[in-house]
Amino acid sequence: MKRFGQIIGIRPEQFERYKSYHSNVWPDVLKKIKDCHIKNYSIFHKDGFLFAYFEYDGEDFEKDMQEMAADPKTQEWWEIMKPMQQPVENRKEGEWWANMEEVFHLD
Repeated sequence: MKRFGQIIGIRPEQFERYKSYHSNVWPDVLKKIKDCHIKNYSIFHKDGFLFAYFEYDGEDFEKDMQEMAADPKTQEWWEIMKPMQQPVENRKEGEWWANMEEVFHLD
């Protein structure tokens, strides 16, 4: 299992709408996340930033993320979410949510 932390900005005028969507995530989107071996997934908010935490227990992260990205319902969800989000400037090329480095963990 590998843990992931990611960060992205949220447009202040869109935050309540974002929260509303996430209070009732579409079942097909949730199923695809689980099918792609994502577990224990949470999103937190602080001062205009969203922090995501999830655990991946699959064998091929890149393949699973490609499968998720190819899913039509997930694509539809992302098209609604993207205008609400504001990627951080120092993210790596190709990232939307910027991956973070884990520097400490305690079980």
